[in-house]
Amino acid sequence: TRSLTITSTDQSMFEKAQGEKVTLPCTFELSEEDEGPLDIEWVLIPADNQKRELIIIMYSVDRVYDQYYAAETRRMQFTNLDPKSGDGSLDILNLKAADTGTYQCKVKKAPGVQSKKIQLTVLVKPARTKCSIEGSQEIGKDVTLKCVSQEGSPLLSYDWRRISGTQNLPATSVLNKNTGELLLKNASREYSGRYSCVASNRVGTDECSVELNVTPPVNTAAIIIGAIIGTLLGLSVLCSIIFCFCKKHREKKYEKEVHHDIREDVPPPKSRSSTARSYIGSNRSSLGSMSPSNMEAYTKTPYSQVPSEDFERAPAQNPAFAPSKVAAPNLSRMGAVPVMIPAQSKDGSIV
Repeated sequence: TRSLTITSTDQSMFEKAQGEKVTLPCTFELSEEDEGPLDIEWVLIPADNQKRELIIIMYSVDRVYDQYYAAETRRMQFTNLDPKSGDGSLDILNLKAADTGTYQCKVKKAPGVQSKKIQLTVLVKPARTKCSIEGSQEIGKDVTLKCVSQEGSPLLSYDWRRISGTQNLPATSVLNKNTGELLLKNASREYSGRYSCVASNRVGTDECSVELNVTPPVNTAAIIIGAIIGTLLGLSVLCSIIFCFCKKHREKKYEKEVHHDIREDVPPPKSRSSTARSYIGSNRSSLGSMSPSNMEAYTKTPYSQVPSEDFERAPAQNPAFAPSKVAAPNLSRMGAVPVMIPAQSKDGSIV
């Protein structure tokens, strides 16, 4: 018995680059025996067999249903606006890496049922490729040029070439196309120049470059000696600063201690006024005990020799005493020897 058949069987695998468009073919022919409603359904079969198939788009009873795969709405659509004409192909726009998988087209018109599987692989072009140099760029050393793409579907292939000078790689170079490493053994001045790396896969290429400058070996001994001398000088300057700081700190501390130190064993200095008063008091006390024998020596000492302004002002503050008018007692009756008592006159002399 004749039934519907899918006629697009020529290609079952597609490889496309990310961002491109792909058309998955699914054409069919109906038979006279197929009398039921026409259903066309596209599903995505996950790589994990434990997961269920995901319906992408569907045509049934003259109507298109594309809300099943909401995340991909408007990116996946039927190629023909009227799929019942025999063309149920699927267009996928702006391909993404996540679109990689197995797609199945199912056509149903009872009692006939047919399906076709198509494998789609979305490849990502190499992008953000970076070049670098590893190792010392000195004469006689081994230098490694590295090339890595941050994006890109495997399998990526790397190729180095020289874009300056002879444009040929050095004879001692070793290239690893899978890792992107170019080893230059026993480098010389002639190796200097600009090198370019091209990363590629089946859908695109990307490129980067780097400048190699091979120089004579550095005098490490001189560098070490210079570093040691510089370190010693720095330490000496630091020690000098610390010493000056400590010295200044000790001086300030000593000044503070001297300023606040109170000696309890040393009496406070006497003022000039107290000295003069003590001098006057001593002289006055000596007047009472003075005898006629030492009166002559005492009168020879002038009061003007006392070095005190307070003493000179003493007569003004304390009026001179006048000779006593009280009658002297009869000392002869008392059996005592009479004593002459000196008196001070108005001009300051002793009488």
